[in-house]
Amino acid sequence: MAKALLARYADSITMPDLRVSPTTALTPGQVKTDVLSGLTVALALVPEAVAFAFVAGVHPLVGLYAAFMVGLVTAIFGGRPGMISGATGALAVVMVALVAEHGVEYLFATVVLMGVLQLIAGALHWGKFIRLVPHPVMLGFVNGLAIVIFLAQMSQFKVPGTAEVSGHGASGGEWLSGLPMVVMLGLVALTMAVVWLLPRLTKIVPAPLAGIAITAGVVILFGLDTPRVGDLSSIEGGFPPFHIPSVPLTLETLQIILPYAVILAAIGLIESLLTLNLVGEMTGQRGGASQECMAQGAANVLTGFFGGMGGCAMIGQSMINVKSGGRTRIAGIAAALFLLSFILIASPLIELIPLAALVGVMFMVVIGTFAWNSLRILFKVPLTDAFVIILVTVVTVYEDLAVAVVVGVIVSALAYAWNNARRIHSKTYITPEGAKVYQVQGPLFFGSSEGFAEMFDVPGDPSLVVVDFADSRVVDQSALQAIEAVAAKYEAVGKQIQLRHLSRDCHKLLSKAGHLMVDSEDDPNYALAVDYNVRTGILGDH
Repeated sequence: MAKALLARYADSITMPDLRVSPTTALTPGQVKTDVLSGLTVALALVPEAVAFAFVAGVHPLVGLYAAFMVGLVTAIFGGRPGMISGATGALAVVMVALVAEHGVEYLFATVVLMGVLQLIAGALHWGKFIRLVPHPVMLGFVNGLAIVIFLAQMSQFKVPGTAEVSGHGASGGEWLSGLPMVVMLGLVALTMAVVWLLPRLTKIVPAPLAGIAITAGVVILFGLDTPRVGDLSSIEGGFPPFHIPSVPLTLETLQIILPYAVILAAIGLIESLLTLNLVGEMTGQRGGASQECMAQGAANVLTGFFGGMGGCAMIGQSMINVKSGGRTRIAGIAAALFLLSFILIASPLIELIPLAALVGVMFMVVIGTFAWNSLRILFKVPLTDAFVIILVTVVTVYEDLAVAVVVGVIVSALAYAWNNARRIHSKTYITPEGAKVYQVQGPLFFGSSEGFAEMFDVPGDPSLVVVDFADSRVVDQSALQAIEAVAAKYEAVGKQIQLRHLSRDCHKLLSKAGHLMVDSEDDPNYALAVDYNVRTGILGDH
């Protein structure tokens, strides 16, 4: 019965089921699918990059250059084929204060330093620590990001040039009304219908690309008056020029850019590594965290020297790519190269695409990203897990991803520590020789040290007491303090306490602290039940 309930719980908290084979053969059909998927992603990247450039207070080309260079480098060297990187709102909202106070050159220098910090993180293999993020935090992450993506599209329903877009959506501005709003909503619905229906008929062309093409064709054919990409800004430009940031190489400059670089590097890596895990679950791939850190770092160093605003993984565009069939590095490379071609030669054509088509695609991404089953399981999972899911979702929307993940991990860790602290208890028996044995069960650490001390009956125990750790572990300094405190109480009344069945790590920890009066390698292997006497006074007065 318990196994059945556990299985049902595990099944109910899985991410959206988009699994494919872990290995994808590079056939002509797959190459075609990857290229078309890359084209779809590139079209969706344009308004996002332009909007986030506005958020950061820089020229739209700064955002587009970042999307091209970060996307290209991470597609080639990143830890997971299928991921898409570019300029993101999570980074843009941090950059705006730096640009406003010190100018865009300081932003470029910050992006270079951000990349260096990410390279260091990759070289030190810090990416592996993303495994400490619990599953409820992941659910909150995808739900929060889905809501943020949805809110970011609201600016497209306002009169072009009047809305202020942030990482959390649009604020201010004049909403479309009357016929323009009706046309906008109708075109969004048309795009969503195509994206939903086409895969049921054919998979020759990625559904999002078909949705954009059909909606754009309707607008151009009937001459409908609706906002287009060109209404945001012109995307015409040249190849990104090499440019060393024009900032003084002084300690004062470092003091200005270092705090921003640390924050941007942390946010970029957290969002990238969580997206890496999400895409890995969808495509059945594993590994690559440190490689992704290195790729993100190299991409941002390069971007800073070519006039880009920096970036990280983009969950929305990654979802578009995966759902469009993109499975190899070709998809990400194609997306970056298509984006560059838009800037160099195809800007007049791209600027004709209606924003409604891109909004419709992103709305379908929101529907596919949000973990709808998390709503169904909120009353089935432990209360702490349900609270963490909601908390991370809310903090992601109202603050940013990095804060949300840190908060979620801290709350989960505290809940875990509390649950383990309540688990410690003991069984007792008297040996034929008259000694009393306490069989400790549960980990002994800072959270359970008080409960450990309360288990012993110092006045009523015999002259010899044995503490058996066969079913326990001595974890930290608080545990050492607790053992010594108990030993001191017995010593004060003329009684002796011994430790038995220490595991090898516990034995090492206690020996290093100077608590064990006998040094043996037998007991850690449980070959012999050696009893260790305990020294007191090692950690000071109590």
